Amino acid sequence: MRRKKKPNELYRDNRVLIWLCAVIFLTQLGFGSIVPVVPLYAREFGVSQWAIGLTIAVYGLARFLVSVPTGQLADRVGRRWSLVLGEIVTAVGNLLCGLSTTYEQFLAFRFIAGAGSAMVLTSGQISLADVATSANRGRVMGIYQGVFLFAVGFGPFPGGVLAERFGLNAPFFVFAVLGALAGVVAFTQVPETRGLREKKEGTAAGALESQETLPLFQQLRILFSRVGFVLISLVSFAQFFSRTGAIFAVVPVLGTVKLGLRADQIGTGLSLVSLLNLGMVYLSGVLADRFGRKTVIVPANLLTGISMAILALAPDYAWFVAGLALWGISGGVAGAVPAAYAADMAPPGMNAATMSSFRMVSEFGYVIGPLFLGWIADLFGGEAALYTTAGFFALTSALFGLFAPETRKRR
Repeated sequence: MRRKKKPNELYRDNRVLIWLCAVIFLTQLGFGSIVPVVPLYAREFGVSQWAIGLTIAVYGLARFLVSVPTGQLADRVGRRWSLVLGEIVTAVGNLLCGLSTTYEQFLAFRFIAGAGSAMVLTSGQISLADVATSANRGRVMGIYQGVFLFAVGFGPFPGGVLAERFGLNAPFFVFAVLGALAGVVAFTQVPETRGLREKKEGTAAGALESQETLPLFQQLRILFSRVGFVLISLVSFAQFFSRTGAIFAVVPVLGTVKLGLRADQIGTGLSLVSLLNLGMVYLSGVLADRFGRKTVIVPANLLTGISMAILALAPDYAWFVAGLALWGISGGVAGAVPAAYAADMAPPGMNAATMSSFRMVSEFGYVIGPLFLGWIADLFGGEAALYTTAGFFALTSALFGLFAPETRKRR
């Protein structure tokens, strides 16, 4: 019978996870608070739906461009320092967004904020890949992703209220404060994790150094020659594509124009699903560790596609919330497991390259989603954009289900 661990032992064993969750909670609470505001704030400048999508896409473009350099930075200066620097850039970028007086300024400052976000999210996932093992990786990523999704999901509620009472720029100022606070927590509490995975798994130091010193393009060639890594990156691309293109850009505007919803109603609808995210994400990690990653990823991906169709068909606020609820359930299930699968695929000494490349492909979905779906919405309407997203999820589910290898066998 296993001895029950004391609280101080649990804290010692999980210190990295605990404090990374605190950092990501503060950061994503700020991010969530601006989710219902960004398209409405951009709309105030009198621009098209495509231009509104661009304000979201440019944030993703920065994350796409900065993800792999962040992996290199994390290998050189350590995970903690790249995390702290990311929070500084996040705080400055969002402060400037709130002070924007023109569409062009807002666009430029969104790019800066996106660069900070890339540094924070990539550094956090690299640190988790360092400390997690194959046996608990799904649960570790699940806990982290649960906090991530809960904060993002809850954030729109205070964000919507702040926007209604103090103006559409108020949530950006709150995000700046939360980013600065998260930077302080990261600097004072998050331990350095570089090299911990190799020590745990007994990887020889020489093998570790040889992989870390490989040129970046050679590391990328190794990674993208693996079918499983390519397909899980495509799955994550689809998730980001839908989150930013559909949920962040199309759904708020569709809710306002088609259903006549206010900013606080949209924010409340997005916040309600956070409880579903939190309830599902750890369970999905447990299931993925026990029954395999694919068993969880494929059904969750299909459910996400169905949620897009429900949002497109929603005739009233109740159906709108129902679509978001299903999206919350599927997002909670699928949110953590792809990252665990990607970490499973990492060669020894290549955690930073693997997780930063995985995020780079994901962030490309962040860029393409709002631009492509904004274009579809301008031409054919918001409903068509959501149907397109549903079809894309069906395609990625089929490809991953048929061709990706299982990285965690059923226990």
